[in-house]
Amino acid sequence: MPIKQVMTEGEKPVKVWTDDLDSTARQQLLNISKLPFIHHHVAAMPDVHAGIGATIGSVIATHQAIIPAAVGVDIGCGMAAVRTSLTAEQIDERVLKKVFDQISRDVPVGRGQHRDERALNEAAMPFAAPLQTMTEKHPQLLKAFGRFSNWINQMGTLGGGNHFIEICLDEAGQVWIMLHSGSRGIGNAIGNYFIELARRDMERWFIQLPDRDLAYFPEGSEHFDDYVAAVSWAQSYARENRDQMMTLVLAALARHLPVFNVTTEVVNCHHNYVAREHHYQADVWVTRKGAIRARAGDLGIIPGSMGARSYIVRGLGNPESFQSCAHGAGRRMSRTAAERQFTTADLATQTEGVICRKDKGVLDEIPSAYKDIDQVMANQSDLVEIVHRLKQVVCVKG
Repeated sequence: MPIKQVMTEGEKPVKVWTDDLDSTARQQLLNISKLPFIHHHVAAMPDVHAGIGATIGSVIATHQAIIPAAVGVDIGCGMAAVRTSLTAEQIDERVLKKVFDQISRDVPVGRGQHRDERALNEAAMPFAAPLQTMTEKHPQLLKAFGRFSNWINQMGTLGGGNHFIEICLDEAGQVWIMLHSGSRGIGNAIGNYFIELARRDMERWFIQLPDRDLAYFPEGSEHFDDYVAAVSWAQSYARENRDQMMTLVLAALARHLPVFNVTTEVVNCHHNYVAREHHYQADVWVTRKGAIRARAGDLGIIPGSMGARSYIVRGLGNPESFQSCAHGAGRRMSRTAAERQFTTADLATQTEGVICRKDKGVLDEIPSAYKDIDQVMANQSDLVEIVHRLKQVVCVKG
């Protein structure tokens, strides 16, 4: 059985799918397990590592309460992938460099956004009325994300950090497009705003927590319903953001490659989100912070780092993980530590064969800063089965 350890020092057990658990992440998991509304146990995926308040790679089932910082500020962050009819024989390095440049022009990255609202206005409009209602009730949100139109201009954009767009080849030589992004600036604003409201509620109610970042909203409290509505909005926005980016990337490929189509294999999954689910004879809120849902038959995406392989998987529906699995390799070291330890020469070596940035600006994303993705997969053989193995040939980052 891949569960490597069970921690019992808290109020509820913590089941961990790895032996690679640092002391900070361990303490964060124990802190979570001490909260009075935790349901049954806490699950820690094999890519688990320290986060803010709650560990990244944790699955937290709760009775009648949600911890906003466990959901995080990149609400709805996740993955999308499509398999195309293109094959390895139809692409070469010269063409792929053109595609890399085209994607870099067509999809804003980092802090960039589209220059106007025209192109994506139609996709964004269904989100406008609910956001208007939200900001009328919580006008401070407008200050947090700047001009009201920013959220429209940021739809179909990548962001920075560990977000990426990749062109990959599977074991049969089929070309895939894979991307990783979330709810951009508006999701960040929503997350930070409600995290602060939860902290204030804890102070107002004189509730002592093992970590102030575990502040929560109980069902029936002043901000609970507003938070659920806001986080649901951001999760839907994040998914649409990935859909719009995928459209832009497919168009970029079409400008330089032979005519192709997208096969029926299309995957889009969140890995920073909260949802209402049924587990261990109870209806509960399940927060996946750096984990994806892996019900029996669910397709998911588990990416490696810039120079490592990635996986398309099918869930096995394991109840002990609350039907969840890892969301990626998981960081082994902080961004600052990676920048201190490695050089751009190391980055070039570790990303050999991949058309990507190899400069200091992405040094913190060097593959060695991440855990071994193959070990992560071995540690969750009871959570998912592998459907495809992907190796990137192009990687666009912010």
